[in-house]
Amino acid sequence: MNIVTLGLVQMRVGENKSANLVRAGELSREAAASGAQVIVLPEVFNGPYETASFSTYAEEGVAQTRTFLSELAKELEVLLVGGSFIEREEGKLYNTSFVYDEKGQEIHRHRKVHLFDIDVPGGQYFRESDVLSPGEGFDVFETKFGIFGLAVCFDVRFAHEFTPLAEKGAQIIFVPAAFNTTTGPAHWETLFRSRALDNQLFLVGVSPANNPEASYPAWGHSIVTNPWGEILTQLDREEKVAIVEVDLEEVNTVRDRLPVVRSFATPKGMKR
Repeated sequence: MNIVTLGLVQMRVGENKSANLVRAGELSREAAASGAQVIVLPEVFNGPYETASFSTYAEEGVAQTRTFLSELAKELEVLLVGGSFIEREEGKLYNTSFVYDEKGQEIHRHRKVHLFDIDVPGGQYFRESDVLSPGEGFDVFETKFGIFGLAVCFDVRFAHEFTPLAEKGAQIIFVPAAFNTTTGPAHWETLFRSRALDNQLFLVGVSPANNPEASYPAWGHSIVTNPWGEILTQLDREEKVAIVEVDLEEVNTVRDRLPVVRSFATPKGMKR
């Protein structure tokens, strides 16, 4: 067995950046105290998920939020998938997720490639592309546990982006995400089960909790799906920490029994 304990931090996000970071730290410590080795924060966890606020909350270089994430990972000695926040570089804004190892070293970064532009009559209207620029691609990253992948929210709808990650050996793909109350009930569970099933790996989606005072109503329902497309856990819309054990050997077991995905990489500690 190759067990990894995940901590999903479904936190309520408000307008005060410093208060959001404090709350992320509190809930991450709760997860670590419950045995989490990998902790995952939600999409845009340090400020409101609204285009009018993105520039105000954006950070350039190693500023408040990246410093916080690095120090938190080092303090808790965990692998920290730092949700996402708005990053500014050379005058452009990106929705970016950073990953830190147990020593607080930044080991991976993913800028959301597929920006969330939606117009559902009677439902949700939102256009990230009005203010954000897209990232340029996807990749895996190695950890002491194995090989993982990373995407952000709307990226999960594009199935063709996930297969190359599986072929590079990804056993888990983390997806900080903030679906809303229009698309969440319709597609959230189906998409996460489908991407896990398509690529025979674990998929982890972590959302903000629903905040009734926010202009953007997050769906919540943070989720873990396994290589067989089954749901291992799914929260409701309230603020909560979920602790989930996953056995990474299930990836090879499913792929050996039903050879759909051919992996060209052997994760650390695994036999092929």
